[in-house]
Amino acid sequence: MTTTPLSVYLPFNIDCLRGAFVPAKRGTKPPSEHGHWLIIQDQKLLVVPDGDRFRLPSGGRPAKLDGAISEAIWLGTLNGGTECWVASIPRDAVVPDEFQRETLVPMAGTKLPDDLLSLGGMAMQALWWESTSGFCPRCGERTERLVGEWGKRCPKCKYEHYPHLHPAVIVIVRDGDRVLLARKAIWAPGRYALVAGFVDNGESLEGCVAREVKEEVGVDVKDITYVGSQNWPFPSQLMVGFVATYAGGEIKVDAEELEDARWFPCSNLPSLPSRHSISRYLIDNFAR
Repeated sequence: MTTTPLSVYLPFNIDCLRGAFVPAKRGTKPPSEHGHWLIIQDQKLLVVPDGDRFRLPSGGRPAKLDGAISEAIWLGTLNGGTECWVASIPRDAVVPDEFQRETLVPMAGTKLPDDLLSLGGMAMQALWWESTSGFCPRCGERTERLVGEWGKRCPKCKYEHYPHLHPAVIVIVRDGDRVLLARKAIWAPGRYALVAGFVDNGESLEGCVAREVKEEVGVDVKDITYVGSQNWPFPSQLMVGFVATYAGGEIKVDAEELEDARWFPCSNLPSLPSRHSISRYLIDNFAR
């Protein structure tokens, strides 16, 4: 018997939508652009206030944004068949009064519910892929969309490539009743989180955990155990979460990566990331 980790229901993971959303990976693009609209402006989602909640703009292509809105991308269907369309507007575009801009970035204090965060995250990744896949990385020819796929094909050299996810590990290091936390200078004053870093070519995930901890904070770890993962669309990462046990060494901070790192008693933790991140999930579930 297997148990699904609760981390799959973190925002930005499609599982968070509990089956309500079907991605448009296969099938034919609808003939008309009508449905829900996920409009992105500089990592902000345009929403319509609805009492103390938000809803997505719905209907046809928003006429008040004509001249500013990009070509629409079909993202999929929501709640049994309503089409979801993705588009962007420039950073300096004027937003009509009927819309409200809400940040998708947890660290910036997002007010969006988890379902809109998850849809908005997928929208940002779709836009990022479109902006970085227009030309063949092998020969430079303009690419074409593969029918029924997110992938692109070069009509000249026939090279195919697909949306790029960049794997990164994130780890909570425990030593008895204390945990190792670190902070970057750009974070809010007093806020600490976990050691994290991108996986190198040829590395296992566990090997990356050990290397990143050693490089960034100078200590060794053992008993590296996988916990869960989170899609992180800033712009296109997959955060793979682990718990590990302290195995020796003194803290030595890599000043190019971090401002500080230290041990904290599990009973007296500092300011932490918001609940939206796998960093907070690991701390809440394993800093005990």
